[in-house]
Amino acid sequence: MKKWLLCFSFLSLFILSSCSFQTPNPTDELNTYLNHWKNERFSDMYDMLSAESKEQYEKEEFIQRYEKIYEDISANELKFSYIQLSNDELKEMKQNKSGKIPLEVEMDSVAGIITFVHDIDLTYAEQNDEENWVIDWNPGLIFPELADGGKVQIDVEKPKRGEILDRNKMPLAINDIAYEIGIVPKDFESEENEKEEIARLLGTSVEKIDEKLDEPWVKDDFFIPLKVIPRSAEDTFKQLTQIPAVSYTETSGRTYPAGDAAAHLTGYVGKITSEEMKKHKDRNYKETDFIGKQGLELTFEEKLRGEEGIKVSVINEDKHKTTIAETPVKNGENVQLTIDINAQEKLFDSLEGNPGTAAAVDPKTGEVVAIVSSPGFNPNDFTYGITQANWDALMNDPLEPFVNRFAATYAPGSVMKTITAAVGLENGTIKPNDGLTINGLTWGKEDWGGQTVTRVSSSGGPVDLRDALVRSDNIYFAQQTVKMGSKNYVEGLKEYGFEEKLPLPITIRPSQISNDEEGIRDEILLAHTSYGQGEIEVSSLHVALAYTPIINNGDMVKPILLMSDKKGQAWKENVLSKDHAKELDEDLRDVVRIGTEKNINEEKFPIAGKTGTAELKSTKDGSGSENGWFVGYHAEDKDLIIAMMAEKSESIGTSSYASKQVLKALKEIKKGK
Repeated sequence: MKKWLLCFSFLSLFILSSCSFQTPNPTDELNTYLNHWKNERFSDMYDMLSAESKEQYEKEEFIQRYEKIYEDISANELKFSYIQLSNDELKEMKQNKSGKIPLEVEMDSVAGIITFVHDIDLTYAEQNDEENWVIDWNPGLIFPELADGGKVQIDVEKPKRGEILDRNKMPLAINDIAYEIGIVPKDFESEENEKEEIARLLGTSVEKIDEKLDEPWVKDDFFIPLKVIPRSAEDTFKQLTQIPAVSYTETSGRTYPAGDAAAHLTGYVGKITSEEMKKHKDRNYKETDFIGKQGLELTFEEKLRGEEGIKVSVINEDKHKTTIAETPVKNGENVQLTIDINAQEKLFDSLEGNPGTAAAVDPKTGEVVAIVSSPGFNPNDFTYGITQANWDALMNDPLEPFVNRFAATYAPGSVMKTITAAVGLENGTIKPNDGLTINGLTWGKEDWGGQTVTRVSSSGGPVDLRDALVRSDNIYFAQQTVKMGSKNYVEGLKEYGFEEKLPLPITIRPSQISNDEEGIRDEILLAHTSYGQGEIEVSSLHVALAYTPIINNGDMVKPILLMSDKKGQAWKENVLSKDHAKELDEDLRDVVRIGTEKNINEEKFPIAGKTGTAELKSTKDGSGSENGWFVGYHAEDKDLIIAMMAEKSESIGTSSYASKQVLKALKEIKKGK
């Protein structure tokens, strides 16, 4: 009998031991559950819940809640960790068939990293006709703050867009109040008449208004937004708000105080398009956002825009809000330019609405003080949606105000002669005091097939460099450059930055030497290039920069547009000796004092500079348009160089017009300092 009892006791112990051994570790099931969670397999997660949890939470509700919250907060990179149970803890949990394991959860979100610690309850129970560890789930496992109910809320704080300021912190592009105009349908008193008046004032159509009103979400007492208008549109705003059905809300807007004078430089912002959203899908733009469309607004979009502030919170039933993650708003940075808004407006006005471009540069510091394209357009119209009528008028304007002329290149005409002279002086092919004997007003080589170079006047004797510049002698420069040879000439031009991008944050087409990538392979083309014809093209800013070695002891200054950039650096060093710089400076003063532009000579306001007339491709009858150039600076102060090109200006005086307007601009700008 005792022997049997002993065997029974041993058998019982064996059975209990076997049962204990066969009970799976809770952490094995927990790891499976966490793997489903990490991969957002919410349906598989639900299948591992306890029967009690499933009774309390429907599967569809469980899945949708996870999916919506995780989608709203852009949850990703889920990580989990927990302290491994000791043998004693594991044994106790198995014996009790339940237990808690502290779980640390980490995830990335739109508001940054979210971390929390929450106990996860496991129970050993029958599940799907077999016993296993299951999860006693509650919403606290989404976020602990949801354990007692509540909902997740995401608050977005829009950043304040950075402003574009001039050198004196005067505004070129600033934030301002705007009005979002809309309709409340129930307030119509005379619906059709009011729609027609609203359409007229907003520059839209009744059909487009009806499209807005017919959208499925619209209700009679809803505010239906139609268009944003700037605060400056006072008359329009006043007339709109007198219409019974019209209402409005204040919103943030963008204003360009310099208007058309700086339109091509600042550019403008506008409502983002679906194509732009796809292009910048990594930047979290919304359909209602504005984005830089042109100019500096586009170039510095990322810097100006800033970053949204996002807060993820849980609001409980008592309306108490608990923040679980937050990324503070980062307002956009201001961009301060070297531009002087007063100089910008004066230089723009000096072109008097005629098509052309001009650039003003400090030859010592490299600061771009003004850079204009004329005529301009009103960037404020584009920010809030330009009307079709205004757009058509802009596109059909023969003066092409939307074309950015300071970003383009043009044949420079005789302003090129100064650069040709500088190249020849440095490579030794031009001796300033050596005179060339030139007979007549035309010259060409026998193998040129009858093609010739012409000049306007003859001095009657040998022509030296000073005489050639003062009288703007095409033949002198053609002969000197042919003697110099294409290789030496092209190399010299490249030292002045030709065929090289200007080191600026704005896009300006690189100046070209010829249409041939190999350089100038035709001697006739070489001759014409020397005095700014042929295929050579330059921008107004590059022309101004190319004259800075004359003032800057032989260094070509590096242009800067941002006040934060280092001033006074050389872009191209030692392109001209000090002696040659002095020679050309004196020659350019004589161009105005006794030469082709003596009509603008004033002893009280002495100017040095060079004119240029670029003949454009002629028609069959021999007629053609001309672009007038002038590059000038105050001969004593030498504190500002202006290069101006008046496009197709033969009717207003070509180069003489440009020289008069540069003189006018220099006076106005210096007076305003």
